[in-house]
Order: sequence, then structure tokens, then C-alpha cells
Amino acid sequence: MYLIDSHAHVYSEQFKDDRDAMLERALEAGVSTILMPNIDHTSIDVMLETEARHPEQCIAMMGLHPCSVGKHVERELYLVEEWLGRRKFAAVGECGIDLFWDKTFFPQQQEALRVQIDLAKKHNLPLVLHTREAFQESADLIEAAQDGSLRGVFHCFSGTKEEAERVIKLGFYLGIGGVATFKNGGLDKVLPGIDLKHLLLETDCPYLAPVPYRGKRNEPAYLPLINRRVAELLRTDEAAVAEATAQNAKALFNL
Repeated sequence: MYLIDSHAHVYSEQFKDDRDAMLERALEAGVSTILMPNIDHTSIDVMLETEARHPEQCIAMMGLHPCSVGKHVERELYLVEEWLGRRKFAAVGECGIDLFWDKTFFPQQQEALRVQIDLAKKHNLPLVLHTREAFQESADLIEAAQDGSLRGVFHCFSGTKEEAERVIKLGFYLGIGGVATFKNGGLDKVLPGIDLKHLLLETDCPYLAPVPYRGKRNEPAYLPLINRRVAELLRTDEAAVAEATAQNAKALFNL
């Protein structure tokens, strides 16, 4: 099987001691392509280093994570814009709104997302959206900006059937990760009604490891477990899910 991990922080500090071995395990598991979302100025160098060492496997995005939106947001966004003008990236991301930890910079998060929506349009790139505890707020901004040119993925989707339908109506994909394997993750009630053409697979490693590794460090080699669970929920075979989601990722990220 050929699998694409559409969202993985393989440049993370958590992989500093075994990054090459971890990426080799991913290849052995059939995960031939890994999309890497940026966080902020602190992650750019190590992300691009990882891409340079593994150019056939790891592909970088450029964006500002909502949890990194703070007092220096303008400087961070300037850097994102500068990099997008300097070289090719697969997407603008990850960006969005996160109201789980702190709502202090909510207005700034909204403005940062608007700026990155404009950058996605300007560079004809997809958006990779982080919407933790902020689905409505994020979807409202995408809806207001959708002129037919916006495309992307609501990463780590764990919402309701109605929210899934809204994402699809907006022309975006649903990024499905380890939550699909959780007993009370809720996706068992949502995914059976969704066509494969709307789905991407992701690990969001080193976070959100699927069962039976829940609570441990996640890595792309675990993507087949998510693939298998999606196949079970859609009552289809694993090869069909792997092929469809890989084709979707190739189309979205222009691979």
C-alpha cells in the first residue's frame, strides 16, 4: 500500500534522537510521503533541514500556528510571507484558530487566519486548518473568504456530521487521524456517511497516537492503523482507502 501522511511534525524535538530511523519505519509501513506543517519561526530551520535530508519523503508547508499567535504576530506573519515568496511550499499552514488553551489572542488569531487565507489565494496554495475548540469561528472565516479559489483541509477533524457536511460544502477535505480509533472519538457516527473522495489521512505526530499506542509518541508508521479503522467504518477494504486518500492528497497538495 502507498500511504500519504498529510500532517506530521516529523521535525519535532521528540524525534531528535531517532528521526532517520522513524522515517525509515514509515517507509517500511508504506508511508512514502509526509507533509510537514510549520509552527512558527522556531520550527522553520529544522523543518527545512528535515526536508533537505529526506526530499523524496518529506514536504514542507509554511504558516503560523494559532497557538503561536501573540504579541509578535506581525513579525511572524511577515516571515511566513517572506518564505512563501522565496521558494515553493505544499500549502499555507498550519494556520487557524485554537480556543482550547487560551482566548487572550482570539482577535489576533482571526486576523492571522485572514492574512494566511489571502496568502493562500495569492500563491494558489491550499490551506491546512487547525480548529481546536474553534470549528465555527474558523469555518465562518473560510466561508466569508470562499470565492471558489480556496481549497484545503480541516486537519484533525473530530466534529459532527453537520460540521463534516459544512467542510465538504466549503470545498475542503476532512483530515482524519488517530481520533478515528478512539472508543469515544465520535467519528464512528460521522465517517460512515462520508464519501472517500472527501478524506485525507494524517497522524499529527508526535501527538494523537492511534489505539493501541494512545498516550505514547505518535509516528507516521502508525498511519496504517488509521487507514484500517477508516476502512472498517466505511465498510470497504484498506487498499481502497489508501489509494483514494493518497490520490486526494496528491490533488490537494499538487504532488
